[in-house]
Amino acid sequence: MKGARFDERFPAENDCLMYLEQIRWGNTQKCTYCGSTRRTLVIQERRYHCNTCNTSFSVTVGTLFHQTHLSLQKWFQAIILLLNARRGVSVRQLAQYVDVNKDTAWRMAMKIQEAMAERDQRELLFRIAEMHEAHPEGMKGRR
Repeated sequence: MKGARFDERFPAENDCLMYLEQIRWGNTQKCTYCGSTRRTLVIQERRYHCNTCNTSFSVTVGTLFHQTHLSLQKWFQAIILLLNARRGVSVRQLAQYVDVNKDTAWRMAMKIQEAMAERDQRELLFRIAEMHEAHPEGMKGRR
C-alpha cells in the first residue's frame, strides 16, 4: 500500500479499525483479556463478546488507542508523520496536520513516544507507519 494517499486508504474510521485488526490479529480475533478465539461480533459497536470469559473487547484494548476520544484516523496520521519525519516534527506542526489543538498534539506525541518503549506497541506503530510512504503532502487533504 506504499504511496497511497492517506485519505484514499483510510476514508472512514471503520477502515482504520479493519486495518488495525488485520495487523494485530490477522484472520483470528483473540480476546485481549483471556486469549480465547471463541467470540461473537457485536456489529453496531465494532466490538467482540468473548464467549469464554464473558467480556467485551475491541482491537484497541491493550494499545495506545484504548479509551481515546480521538479518531483512529487522527492517530494513524500522527504515527505516520512522527515515525517517518526525517527532521522531527514540532507539536505545532503535528497539531496542524492532524487538526487538533497543540495540547492534544503534545499528548498524542507523548503517548506515541511511550508506546515506542514497549516491544508489542512499537511493532504495531511501525506496521502502521510502514503502510504509507508518509509524505506530509499525502495527508494535507485530511486537515
